[in-house]
Amino acid sequence: MNKKKVFVQGNEACVEAALYAGVDFFAGYPITPSTEIAEQLAYRLPKKGGKFIQMEDEISSMCAIIGASLTGLKSMTATSGPGFTLKQEAIGFAIMAEVPCVIVNVQRGGLSTGLPTSVQQGDVMQARWGTHGDHSIIALTASNHQDLFAMTIEAFNLAETYRTPVILLFDAVIGHMRESLIIPEPGELPLVERLKTSVDEKTNYHPYLPREDGRLPMSDFGGVHRYNVTGLMHDMWGFPSTDPRVAYILMHHLYEKIEGHVNEICRMKEFYLEDANCILISYGASARSALHVVQSRRARGERLGLLELQTLWPFPAEAVRQKCERAMYVIVVEMNLGQIMRVVKRAIDDPNKLFLANRIDGELITPQDIKNMLRMIYGKGV
Repeated sequence: MNKKKVFVQGNEACVEAALYAGVDFFAGYPITPSTEIAEQLAYRLPKKGGKFIQMEDEISSMCAIIGASLTGLKSMTATSGPGFTLKQEAIGFAIMAEVPCVIVNVQRGGLSTGLPTSVQQGDVMQARWGTHGDHSIIALTASNHQDLFAMTIEAFNLAETYRTPVILLFDAVIGHMRESLIIPEPGELPLVERLKTSVDEKTNYHPYLPREDGRLPMSDFGGVHRYNVTGLMHDMWGFPSTDPRVAYILMHHLYEKIEGHVNEICRMKEFYLEDANCILISYGASARSALHVVQSRRARGERLGLLELQTLWPFPAEAVRQKCERAMYVIVVEMNLGQIMRVVKRAIDDPNKLFLANRIDGELITPQDIKNMLRMIYGKGV
């Protein structure tokens, strides 16, 4: 048995998972509360033959991992809210050029410099819509270190499967708290490796020609095939095109390769939903408080349940609708002004049964905050 049990920060759990997934290259810039990821990888990654580089800013960090990925390396960066903002243009380039990579955002309080050492979950919509233009994105999250490990592995797998950037949207509480983590044995968790083209060097290679299963084989940039990479609308060879038909096909491809596979991509955890007449929907650190309330109230005979989202984007609207259709009340628990609540409101059958339990002051939302909302709904004391 090669399993190892460690007591680590969430950021350290992310590092362990990235190394397990086979990360080859990290570029980043120190920023609270994600800095431990860079610090750990600066020490650990070169020992396994990988490359670490501290760039001059967040923009260059994102560009560096794009370049590294194009050469065939599994690449990753880590940041927090202000740095995530700076990365957005390059994230858009990675979406357009279909470059697999992983971006960790350990969320802190905003706006601007905000509350650098405090927690919020205010980057949910920035993860979805931060870059310009119609696009789709994959964003994952977790509420404990074991799930954080699994979702980090999943991020690398999805990036390679769908040839796209994937965002890990953790928060400061998860990133900095310490708890036990069991690191799986090598080979225990499935890993998706880069799909390389089988076309030889004498045959034309089309970098943007999907196979029948939708996947796009890649050739290491600088290798035997010469091809063009651009942020412009492009044809199957990668060359810029203003042909409306080319633009139409490409835009639909970029969108549908993710939105058309919601059921395969989306992950969620269910607690006591079978008979729940009041369902809490939450994610990240907020879900820890939500689960505590559900478990303590069920011990008193109240029929509460929890739907914990681990995939925020693409949003599993149909699954949320089905899970909530028999509930009398739905409460979204999050640390922002209701960013996921607004999406849930569009998904469920009756928006009037929806409520928000939230905090935006840099403090973790507590069970008592949620109980206060229950008191208001039920009209009785706690």
